[in-house]
Amino acid sequence: MLQFLLNSVLLGVGLAMDAFSISVANGIIEPHMKKTRMFMVAGVYAFAQFVMPMAGWFLVTTVAELFSSFHRFIPWIALILLLFIGGKMVVEGIIDKKNGNKKEKEEEKKVSKLTWGALIVQGIATSIDALSVGFTIAEYSLLRAFAASLIIGAVTLVICLLGLIFGKKIGEKFVSTAAIIGGVILILIGIEIFVKGFFGL
Repeated sequence: MLQFLLNSVLLGVGLAMDAFSISVANGIIEPHMKKTRMFMVAGVYAFAQFVMPMAGWFLVTTVAELFSSFHRFIPWIALILLLFIGGKMVVEGIIDKKNGNKKEKEEEKKVSKLTWGALIVQGIATSIDALSVGFTIAEYSLLRAFAASLIIGAVTLVICLLGLIFGKKIGEKFVSTAAIIGGVILILIGIEIFVKGFFGL
């Protein structure tokens, strides 16, 4: 039982690293994020990281051949989603900076561009590789697979909250360029996920 818990926690930490990086980016973009919103944002990633291993387990235990074919597209999907979201943020950040001439107080109170649609896309992009965990837990029973996925989700929640706190501290210092910094980080994460997945690094 202890080994199972340890393995699930370590798996959660490994899978949550991309979500942590994006949480830092989101904290930079929205430095005045309230605690309730922080839990909601981190909760989206945690839920995605819970669902994906379960979906992977289901696919492996039912339609393994189909999942094997789909597996090669995972890095491409993550790359496209994060390039789209990150690129959009960078472009909007540059436009806002050019249009500038806003008072500093207005800039600080600026509403974040992190919409729920963008957040869900980020959640999918950072957790889609967790589908592969279905291979690792394929021998688990449904109950053990559910428990492992739940632990992965809980670990992700904690790690993403830490990422948001860290990002907010940085964001308070770079409010005017927050969207650009956050967008660049998302693009880099997308490239990293693609390179790791495509080249098997």
